[in-house]
Amino acid sequence: MSMLEVKDLRVNYGGIEALKGISFEVNEGEIVTLIGANGAGKSTTLKTISGLVPMAGGSIVYNGEAISGFDSQKIVQRGISLVPEGRRVFPNLTVLENLKVGAYLRTDKEGIDADVEYIFQLFPRLKERYWQMAGTLSGGEQQMLAVGRGLMARPKVMMMDEPSLGLAPLIVRDIFYIIQRINADGVTVLLIEQNANAALKIANRGYVLQTGHMTLTGTGQELLNDESVREAYLGKTK
Repeated sequence: MSMLEVKDLRVNYGGIEALKGISFEVNEGEIVTLIGANGAGKSTTLKTISGLVPMAGGSIVYNGEAISGFDSQKIVQRGISLVPEGRRVFPNLTVLENLKVGAYLRTDKEGIDADVEYIFQLFPRLKERYWQMAGTLSGGEQQMLAVGRGLMARPKVMMMDEPSLGLAPLIVRDIFYIIQRINADGVTVLLIEQNANAALKIANRGYVLQTGHMTLTGTGQELLNDESVREAYLGKTK
């Protein structure tokens, strides 16, 4: 069943058509990835779904409800959470305070405490550093914190914008493992990732975005095997 349905989405940025009528869907329980070069419109897509960027046309339907034009707080309340590109943790707050910021719309103190414990199980390194200022963490730890903060909203759909960007290969492997684990725990994932190879390996389905147009779709495996995808995004040797 389609959980999130984007139809004919058009977005203009300062006179430039960033999205030229793209359509895609995310089914409950899936990991879906959008791949494409820089400037293809991937981040714009997530920001528009999140209510951070206004749309010029089309529709966004979540669980049967049209959410086009909702503000970002309403979107989070509905169960859609965005982990933005570039980590964006609050550097002058501790790890624990950053996590609690993610639960700002919630009032169930016991549930919040239980979710903090769940995140500390997912990321033991954050537990060890719960008192530390987020600005003093390594890039990989900040990314873990950004994911943890996104989970504190108890999302049904988690959108992730370039979670592996700028991280060491070992940390990247950890992040992808965590994405699969979050998904196994019942969270649907919409993922944007420049590391197309790693993203397609864990994705149920993928879509290729080129300069504001959707050009190709298939299962993760089909796109991994597709000659044009391999040449454009995976390097010919992979």
